[in-house]
Amino acid sequence: MSDVLELVQARLYAALGEPDARAAVTFLGTDRIEVLRFVSEDTGGGGDIVRYATLGMSDRPMTDPTAVLADPVRGPRAELVLSVRAGRADTDKVLRPMAVLAASPQVEGIVVAPGASLDVGEPLWPGAPFSSVLVAEPGGLVEDLTLDEPMDPVRFLPLLPMTPNEAAWKRVHGAKELQERWLRHGTDLRDPLRSGVPLAD
Repeated sequence: MSDVLELVQARLYAALGEPDARAAVTFLGTDRIEVLRFVSEDTGGGGDIVRYATLGMSDRPMTDPTAVLADPVRGPRAELVLSVRAGRADTDKVLRPMAVLAASPQVEGIVVAPGASLDVGEPLWPGAPFSSVLVAEPGGLVEDLTLDEPMDPVRFLPLLPMTPNEAAWKRVHGAKELQERWLRHGTDLRDPLRSGVPLAD
């Protein structure tokens, strides 16, 4: 494990506790991506929360696809975090889709940033009404990890599952408007079986 990933792992442990499971996925031509599983109690009384966090995506900076040369040091770095309520669906099957998303900067040359939509082309887990996620703003659950100059900090980006209708609506109206609609309707974004938010009003 690289020095960067050791620091990232320590930050995840400090914020989320010890993981109770971890899995590694390697895609052709990419570095290994691990997905760590953490379980914590919901302080709001809604049962346990399962959090899945990637480890490996931040080992290299993401590169603007229009750049002529990839900078091996400078550039945004990130890991992905998904939070769902435990026991309502077989969400552990999300490990591979999360690894696919974490590998996308290497495979597709994209920069994953807040406000972006990411689609895996299949349900995130069996029976899931979601195949895509909205990348949310970092800093709430796991604080950014500052690295030595000139490296950019590692940001821990929350993933919010979207139904196909929500994803289509977001493409037209934007991420901020979708998040405001979720908030206005009291949408439980951690419910792995939730229905889509009303989009017509």
